Amino acid sequence: MADTATTAPVAAASAASASSDAPPFQLGKPRFQQTSFYGRFRHFLDIIDPRTLFVTERRLREAVQLLEDYKHGTLRPGVTNEQLWSAQKIKQAILHPDTNEKIFMPFRMSGYIPFGTPIVVGLLLPNQTLASTIFWQWLNQSHNACVNYANRNATKPSPASKFIQGYLGAVISAVSIAVGLNVLVQKANKFTPATRLLIQRFVPFPAVGRLSCRRAPDCSSPCKALCAWQPSAWPCRWPSASSRRCQRLKRPN
Repeated sequence: MADTATTAPVAAASAASASSDAPPFQLGKPRFQQTSFYGRFRHFLDIIDPRTLFVTERRLREAVQLLEDYKHGTLRPGVTNEQLWSAQKIKQAILHPDTNEKIFMPFRMSGYIPFGTPIVVGLLLPNQTLASTIFWQWLNQSHNACVNYANRNATKPSPASKFIQGYLGAVISAVSIAVGLNVLVQKANKFTPATRLLIQRFVPFPAVGRLSCRRAPDCSSPCKALCAWQPSAWPCRWPSASSRRCQRLKRPN
């Protein structure tokens, strides 16, 4: 029985016809080699690919079923490695690996660029008022918090109070730094208006960067794909967000 169970995925892999571009499929493993920068780069592009946001419910069910068939060695004839890799990419992009539930679209890793870019533009708007500075910093931290929560490690539930405390701390810190730096720049009489405007453009960076450093020990960064970027060579700097992604790559689904 053990031999049969072990050889089932191997037989399924043999049944999958090889594609000219796609390597042999391995369930739960990265498609691209993680020993080179180019391989990790292509893997990262796969993770943030926004095209997975437009996958239909029917296509998702087909992808999940295809992986189940591969897992149990019941693949239909003619399935290619490319189809298997595509199915795994779709499942990993949409479904939470612990709860197997769909992640809300704006909080998926594939949605981080299309939904996060408008926030970045808002942070960099010139001549911001106090209200607009507070609003964009709050919106940025709220988006980050929602991404972290949606992609949390659900095998180790944390109390809601811890999440709320982290969220409030992030918002208060980011707003305080951004507002404080803006006030200091405005009061700096030695700067010309052009220099003052240029410096104000960079105010969001220390506010956001300081919060990233602050979050590192607590492992609540939206950049959860970084652990998957090179899991074997880098220490996992954000376990609560990133190790789930690493586990997603290492363990069978």
